[in-house]
Amino acid sequence: MGPVPPKKTISQEAFDEVVRENMEDLGMDPAEALQDAIDTLTLQGVDLSGIITCVPGESSVKDNPVLQCLDGLKHFNSDSKVLRERELLELAALLDKLADLCGDDNAGNAAIAARYGGVELVTSICSKVSGCGNDKVITSALKALVTLLGDLQSAETFHKCGGPGIIISILRQDSQNLELLNGCFSVIAVAATGNEILKESFVNLKVGELIMHVFKGPNKSNVTSVYDAIRILLSSDDNRVAASQVYGYARNFAKIGIAEVLVDSLHEGLTSPGLVSACVALKAVAVNDEICRSVADRGGIDALLRCIDDSGEQRNKIVARTCCSLLSKGVIRIRAR
Repeated sequence: MGPVPPKKTISQEAFDEVVRENMEDLGMDPAEALQDAIDTLTLQGVDLSGIITCVPGESSVKDNPVLQCLDGLKHFNSDSKVLRERELLELAALLDKLADLCGDDNAGNAAIAARYGGVELVTSICSKVSGCGNDKVITSALKALVTLLGDLQSAETFHKCGGPGIIISILRQDSQNLELLNGCFSVIAVAATGNEILKESFVNLKVGELIMHVFKGPNKSNVTSVYDAIRILLSSDDNRVAASQVYGYARNFAKIGIAEVLVDSLHEGLTSPGLVSACVALKAVAVNDEICRSVADRGGIDALLRCIDDSGEQRNKIVARTCCSLLSKGVIRIRAR
């Protein structure tokens, strides 16, 4: 597939000028002038993502809470500034506020943050606080970063800022904080979605070894985002590339033992909080007969069949459907010895 044609864009200054012209030249009232500018530019195919739409006379761009939050964060990101415990708590509060502003239901705010350098800023803060010893502020930075990486451009900015290396360095610190671990793998999953370059970056940085380390740790069942990271890293979902490398990544993951530890999760049955996610992740890893055979040799088929039986008794359709989907991929054709 060829490159996607660039969208028409407009600067904040040019947008504000259109609104002013509507008021001064056409005699519209402020609210009408704003809405007309939005409607006209949208009809012209202009991408208004990240544009702050405020009614002249009632508010200004500087009043936007996302920009105010970013301005506050910049104060803490000075290279020469050493953050004390009180300042780290203040920084965490600001990061939490940004995450709330740019969360699931606020894609518009996330676009505003990205337009005004939010991805670069929060990625830099992740690097700055990574060795501070305060898991709370690191977790807050990771949560804020997740909310900003929902589009391709933001993910590419994250890559250019050295984001993958920063996240991997945090994981290598061997923290057992569940929120921190889930935050790291959530960033990996969101950033790598639909992005072959970021998948490659994380794999080259040995993310597979860190995934194995988590599965060998005491909290393996509670780091739920690691399953999403596996699934995304092994998904061929970047339509900009003709041939994805994820098949090779899956073989590598299986080689270092990820398929086996996922099978072990299946043996825990319906008591495992990550059963459905483990099935989905294992389906992504099991890309050839050799891996499927290793799953069978470890009792994976029997475990799946037990899960299906138990889910039927408990009328758990989600578990039953997920387990059947894994079997239908071909694992069921391999008989355990």
